[in-house]
Amino acid sequence: MTTRAPRRDAVENRAGILDAARATLANDPHASVDVIARSAGLSRRTLYGHFDDRDALVRELIANGAQRFNAIAASIDDADARIALARLAARLWQEAAHVQVAAALALDEAHVADTADALAPLRRTVADLVRRGQEAGSLRTDLPAPTVARLIEEMARTVVSRTDAASTGAQNLAVRSVLSIAGLSWREADELLTAHPELVGAEIVK
Repeated sequence: MTTRAPRRDAVENRAGILDAARATLANDPHASVDVIARSAGLSRRTLYGHFDDRDALVRELIANGAQRFNAIAASIDDADARIALARLAARLWQEAAHVQVAAALALDEAHVADTADALAPLRRTVADLVRRGQEAGSLRTDLPAPTVARLIEEMARTVVSRTDAASTGAQNLAVRSVLSIAGLSWREADELLTAHPELVGAEIVK
């Protein structure tokens, strides 16, 4: 039996709902389904035709963001684990700065399980980079690699949820926080970022 492709208007409605949800939740993270539907120019009934409830809509936002984050993780190929971690943090922050509301929702305790599943490839990348850095002697070895990776994740949750993405030096703060958790001193982080200014571009603050 052939599966019929979704009608074009249905696909457009679903995309419109997701766009409206991002914009609406940016102004009010607790916005209701009714508010989101009105923002999309659709009825509540139409929205429920695409999503069973508000949580299903949020999970879709998380999944979409996770795909982009996982793709970034897959693109990191620096041999030096320190540089790879810094580059990963910088690129993820740039992406999170554009979708910070979705990122904050994803990192909220209510959705942490969904996020963990969706971001499994990214989490594996971080753990692998930490392990590789430990083996090379460039990252801290006083804690097991999975523990360091988890600490980096917890720090990222705090930075994303509590930092204004548009503020000066926000990206620099995110990168330096990752390097600090990974075991670099502030002087070592300075040296690394000075030697590789492309990691955080114009945001390097001396």
